[in-house]
Amino acid sequence: MRAFVVKKYKGPLQESEVPEPTVGENDVLVQVQAAGLNVLDEKIRAGEFKQILPYKLPLVPGNDVAGTVIRVGSKVRAFKSGDEVYARPNQDRIGTFAERIAVAESDLALKPASISMEEAGSLPLVALTAWQALVERGTVQPGQKVLIHAGAGGVGSVAIQLAKHLGATVATTASAANLDFVRELGADTAIDYRSQDFEELLSDYDLVLDSLGGENLKKSLRVLKPGGKAIGIAGPPDPAFARVAGLNPAVRLIITALSAGIRRQAKKLGVSYEFLFMRASGDQLRQITALIDDGAVRPVVGRVFPFGQTIQALQSLEKGGIRGKAVISNP
Repeated sequence: MRAFVVKKYKGPLQESEVPEPTVGENDVLVQVQAAGLNVLDEKIRAGEFKQILPYKLPLVPGNDVAGTVIRVGSKVRAFKSGDEVYARPNQDRIGTFAERIAVAESDLALKPASISMEEAGSLPLVALTAWQALVERGTVQPGQKVLIHAGAGGVGSVAIQLAKHLGATVATTASAANLDFVRELGADTAIDYRSQDFEELLSDYDLVLDSLGGENLKKSLRVLKPGGKAIGIAGPPDPAFARVAGLNPAVRLIITALSAGIRRQAKKLGVSYEFLFMRASGDQLRQITALIDDGAVRPVVGRVFPFGQTIQALQSLEKGGIRGKAVISNP
């Protein structure tokens, strides 16, 4: 089977022949027709997550898939051959930069009928991230104020729409060229991050979704109202994440130390900080499918690469400038 492989951390992505996926009794074998590209894929290749995601190399990366069911395991009941599906495979079973992948039935959902395969392939990781941040962790309610950083990006473009659907007033940061675009997505306030300081313009927010980390996260804490929450997807990881992930004691101590400063600052301000590393969920994808087919959320695909250009596609993430998501297509 043709695939693109990381043979060593920090080494290049390489085209290779790999064994066919093993299909367990609860698995669904999917013909990959579209695979979204994520910053996570590049961070995995670079070895940035090897302490918390200890993959065995060589590794086929890829965290989003849309495609057609080829066959199902003996205990699968929800899907059948020929179904059009999409998923974010479990973090232990990634590998969508390939012609086929076996996905656990519990991680899979039927593709939204109203969108293309490429649009569906762009969605799972970013849509689940937005859902888990805003619905599950943030419990966003009508009338609340939500700040979403990098609103023109993959997570941001979905999160703006979801927050508006939930009834929130939404502010976002973006480049000057994308301000009208994020307003079209539903942002009430759009801030040019190059020429404006969001900390000077915003206050008393209930929730911040931060995808940048560093100084941006520190400033985000200061625009929250007392009791508000910042959810970070760029880090630093926190002790709760390390506990749930089952990391070894030494790594847990390191993570506790890495996030100590930001947690201390949050406590001093009377707010809270949580790190979110999204998880696979077919159940949540089905709820997202309903929102898409109802027109409440639309995918944003900025660029489509043919499967043969997967290496160049991953390299394009470093350059940035793509609205929404880049997608690999293998129709």
